[in-house]
Amino acid sequence: MSFSILKQIGDAQKKKAVVDVRSGDTVKVTQKIKEGDKFRFQVFEGVVIRVDRKESHTARIVVRKVTSGVGVEKSFLLHSPLVEKIEITKRSKVRRNNLSYLRKRSGKSARLAGKDFDRAAVNDVTVVEEPVAEAPAEEAAPAEEPAAEAPAEEKAE
Repeated sequence: MSFSILKQIGDAQKKKAVVDVRSGDTVKVTQKIKEGDKFRFQVFEGVVIRVDRKESHTARIVVRKVTSGVGVEKSFLLHSPLVEKIEITKRSKVRRNNLSYLRKRSGKSARLAGKDFDRAAVNDVTVVEEPVAEAPAEEAAPAEEPAAEAPAEEKAE
């Protein structure tokens, strides 16, 4: 297979809009989980310690949190249909992409310095649709004006 065909297939599987997640962000990831024949939603909140292949259809993030004194890491594919929503709750100042050094730290030394950001604007993932150009065939077709006048005459009676 040629690379262009593989790229088309990958682009077809991408979501239209994804939140711009960076390393150091504290995020809430809502994931769809199938149990038997039912689905439920589970929220996983933690710090993003790694972002991989951001522009690809295989983009993923690794989120870490500490629960009951045990560190838990989960990897999420950003364009997966099972990932319902990603919401950024806090943005921190970091100087690298992979924050694996946080695994060795606990307590105050594991804190990241927060920075101000517009939470509503960052979490807004509405898709801006491009205006579709009209086909030349539609422009060439004459408009039916008598049909538009007929309902006005009926209302007047």
